[in-house]
Amino acid sequence: MRTWRAVWSVAAILAAAATAARAADDPLRICLDEDRPPLSVHHKGKPDSGFDVRLAQAIADQLGRPLTIQWFESKLDEDSSPQLEANALLSDGRCSLVGGYALTRDSLVKPGMTTARLPDFAGATRDDRRRRVALGVLAPSQPYVYSPMTVVLGPKAQGRKIGDIGDLAGLRLVIESGSLGDAILMTFDKGRLIDNVTHLVPGRDDILGALARGDYDATLIDLGRFDAHRAAHPDTAITASGYYYPIGANRGYVGLASDPALIDAVNKALSGLAAEGKIAEFGRQAGLTYLPPREPAILGDVWMKIIQR
Repeated sequence: MRTWRAVWSVAAILAAAATAARAADDPLRICLDEDRPPLSVHHKGKPDSGFDVRLAQAIADQLGRPLTIQWFESKLDEDSSPQLEANALLSDGRCSLVGGYALTRDSLVKPGMTTARLPDFAGATRDDRRRRVALGVLAPSQPYVYSPMTVVLGPKAQGRKIGDIGDLAGLRLVIESGSLGDAILMTFDKGRLIDNVTHLVPGRDDILGALARGDYDATLIDLGRFDAHRAAHPDTAITASGYYYPIGANRGYVGLASDPALIDAVNKALSGLAAEGKIAEFGRQAGLTYLPPREPAILGDVWMKIIQR
């Protein structure tokens, strides 16, 4: 009897070791937007690059797992939903984490629909583009970067000191319709800036290009997009005002609530990398104006906060 127990004990140990070995060999699959410089960039024939690419590799190294990036394309338009796109990718098993996710309370609530279509992703088939995926519940990691809105100035407004949205009065303002910046400018001080605002269609019009040509004087846009424009156009005529709108969102990873162990492991890895200063260094290497996460970790009702201001 003791012999058999010993045999079964050894077998159990070997089985557990084999399971752990397989887990270590399983790649950490992270979904990243293929065209969101300086966070993540994937262009055919060129090396993958960006802050989130560097961070994803560091996280995988910390977990002792190889990294596989599932690239996807997110449309910049009024009908797109980053929440549903991320949920569909995760729920379909395309990845275990989605990087660069804006951590807001309304982007993490249980979706109001049970299914959603997948965004276009690398390797997608015709059937993938047609089918709908049953959605799960999202769970966030701790944040790793703060992503604010900033005022960017055109050539005719350079030197203008901006300490608040009210300082934009008298300037020719341009904004993408349906964007967060649109809501901020249109509702500021009971609509005081409305007559100065021109709306462009997101995804169709080049807002920063129009600003650089001098067609407009200022815009309110995500800081990362300004960083990307500056990297692509080193001689650009637009400049940063240095003003950050006080309501901004942290970015982090998001996974499924059904896999809490992975989120815990990622949080430990993020804490270690942040303590060593490596996350900030990844930002500098990628040309990102890196700002550390701020409280609250998860932003509440964004629209109500804007209206109340």
